[in-house]
Amino acid sequence: MFKDLDPLLHSQLRLAVMSILLSVEEADFVFLKKQTDATSGNLSVQIDKLNEAGYIQVTKTFQGKMPRTVCKITAKGINAFDTYVKNLQTYIK
Repeated sequence: MFKDLDPLLHSQLRLAVMSILLSVEEADFVFLKKQTDATSGNLSVQIDKLNEAGYIQVTKTFQGKMPRTVCKITAKGINAFDTYVKNLQTYIK
């Protein structure tokens, strides 16, 4: 009947980050912060959780002296998102 929802994706901010990353090749921290209207601290924590789960890949570099964090969704992340959406649909029908 009702399928379990992935608790990692059931957070509004993590779900927003995953949705954004599905529609772009990659996104940097500044772009994600602007799109989600999240605080830097909260966004950083949520990105770490998604990265630890293997749902996104995070690359940290420097542009000159400024740090740059770039996120990219992984195949595991795409599958988890697709499953989440399918399971969520069981609640709607």
